[in-house]
Amino acid sequence: MKSPRTALITGASRGIGRAIAGRLAEEGWDLLLSARNEQGLNEAVGSLSESGAAVRGVPADMGKPGDVEALATAQYDRGSELDLLVLAAGIGTGGPVDGYRMDRLDLQFAVNVRAPFHLVSLLLPALRAAARSRPELGARIVAMSSITGQSAEPGLAAYGATKAALTRFCETVTTEEGGNGVLATAFAPGYVDTDMAAWVHESIPPGQMMKTSDVAELTLALTRLSRWAAVPAIVMTRPGPNLHRA
Repeated sequence: MKSPRTALITGASRGIGRAIAGRLAEEGWDLLLSARNEQGLNEAVGSLSESGAAVRGVPADMGKPGDVEALATAQYDRGSELDLLVLAAGIGTGGPVDGYRMDRLDLQFAVNVRAPFHLVSLLLPALRAAARSRPELGARIVAMSSITGQSAEPGLAAYGATKAALTRFCETVTTEEGGNGVLATAFAPGYVDTDMAAWVHESIPPGQMMKTSDVAELTLALTRLSRWAAVPAIVMTRPGPNLHRA
């Protein structure tokens, strides 16, 4: 009998990452969770552990390369195989291009682009090993991009640029690693009902936004596909007259 499938999830203390962790725990996955907020991370680990799932947590700030490396080390400490890497940690600040602060731009690229690139590069051996162990399924990388990386949104130039880069990174990983059974998918949703979307509640009520459970279900579905089904990107948008807006 094969051991449970393993997943590492960044940004797992809240929002989309937390929802994905919960859904995988229900399915019996062995989870390594990470988040910058240690208290929130401990609460997530404790809550999911009560359900009987095997869950561990490693605090890490994705804006710090040393933390990214420590997280990869923690993954190898628990085993040489990784079936699923979920890159849900992210940061975004709005504002027009005119006068936009470069330190805010740099931080978004560090967290939204550099950290995923770095973590994937460090964990590719574990992902390849999992793909060899389960050749019918392979291994998956799921990254939380954004619909703003697909279509421009006023005031979100910096954020959209980082998410466009993340989407292209996932596509490239699949072209390079698909032969090894490692496939990457960028999720590009519009507004999901999380605290990151609170700033638009006056114009878009939370009840009319996508749910974190929607993203979690699609993530689980990807892990059930054969290794021959590559899904480079999934665009998710709210119903309405313009399907290219958040």
